[in-house]
Amino acid sequence: MPIQILMPALSPTMTEGNLVKWLKKEGEAVASGDVLAEIETDKATMEVESIGEGVLAKIVVPDATEGVKVNELIAIILEEGEDTAALNETAPTPQAAAAPPPTAQAESVPAPDAAKPVATKSGERVFASPLARRMAQQSGLDLTTIVGSGPEGRIVKSDIEAALSGGGAVTVPAAPPVAAPSPAPASVPTVAAAGEAAYSEVPNSMMRKVIAQRLGQAKRDIPHFYLSVDCAVDALLALREDLNAKAPEGEGAYKLSLNDFVVRAVALTLRKVPAANATWTDEAIQFYSSIDISVAVATPGGLITPIVRDADNKGLARISAETRDMAERAREGKLMPEEYQGGGFTISNMGMYGVKEFAAIINPPQSCILAIGAAEQRPVVKDGALAIATVMTCTLSVDHRSVDGALGAEFMAAFKALIEEPLTMLL
Repeated sequence: MPIQILMPALSPTMTEGNLVKWLKKEGEAVASGDVLAEIETDKATMEVESIGEGVLAKIVVPDATEGVKVNELIAIILEEGEDTAALNETAPTPQAAAAPPPTAQAESVPAPDAAKPVATKSGERVFASPLARRMAQQSGLDLTTIVGSGPEGRIVKSDIEAALSGGGAVTVPAAPPVAAPSPAPASVPTVAAAGEAAYSEVPNSMMRKVIAQRLGQAKRDIPHFYLSVDCAVDALLALREDLNAKAPEGEGAYKLSLNDFVVRAVALTLRKVPAANATWTDEAIQFYSSIDISVAVATPGGLITPIVRDADNKGLARISAETRDMAERAREGKLMPEEYQGGGFTISNMGMYGVKEFAAIINPPQSCILAIGAAEQRPVVKDGALAIATVMTCTLSVDHRSVDGALGAEFMAAFKALIEEPLTMLL
């Protein structure tokens, strides 16, 4: 029976995508796991893999097609022995639906039809979730040596983690990287009407459209209120300089930034004030059990927020390494969906641009986002006398439905105490 390839939902917010280009041609043989096409989502350009093997008999949606709806037919694969007459069969089949990459939360409760077969040299197939397969390839594990604990023997994330802790890895080729974002579309010159200034137009990308929709909805529907505090950071900067000077060379090397301390301070503050780690729903306020911090990163296509998961259990060096790695891959469009989906609290730092202070728009469904301004020398009063200190203004945007004013103030007081006494973050 023909295998129908549908436009996959590559993120929870995705309703349509752009088919950038086909990497296989009509009439070309494909195997399970082969990359068929590049799809532009609201966050990045992702690769779509074949879920079966045969011949790519028909491409329904051509290159450079925008606004393809999720689950819309984009191509048909004929299995061995089928002829072109089978192309008339257009009803979707269970195996046609391409499963979206699971988030970290979804991985613990896998669905049987989300498994993807991996072809082996012997021809035998191993069923594994996309996340487990990627983890295995990146870690050099041979999936044929692992017994899956998921439904029908499916290999899931926990199986890979167990195998890694037990050793015995077999080196295999690394997975191909996710495609980098498509270059920004060229501007289209226009002819201005009489009396109007000349201008050009740049078509909106999928990512830019989703950002506009989500931020417009957040600003319109979420009752924001704002709390600002000035934090003296001289002690923090001195500690950072001292720690960086003592950093080892080679393996284990690190270079801490001020933002690394901010991530650590926010995580520890949420441990002290867990009620701020929440989401509003019409039925209930949901409180997150883990402390996952989203860090806003500017990319050529727009803002993306990779997540430092379990940030309260990570030291400064590890936070620094993770944020640097994810920021670099975010700008290259190489983040996996599970690396930017979720999170309970967001940090947006514009201090490096010299911005003194600003109020950020909440990143739904979260309740809080902390805006970090530039650390600059300012006149302050100490013990009744005028002095100079390095001060950083931090502004918390809060969803008043789930976090009250007093709770927000408690959070900011605890955060300020950690920033101004940075040694307490190391306890």
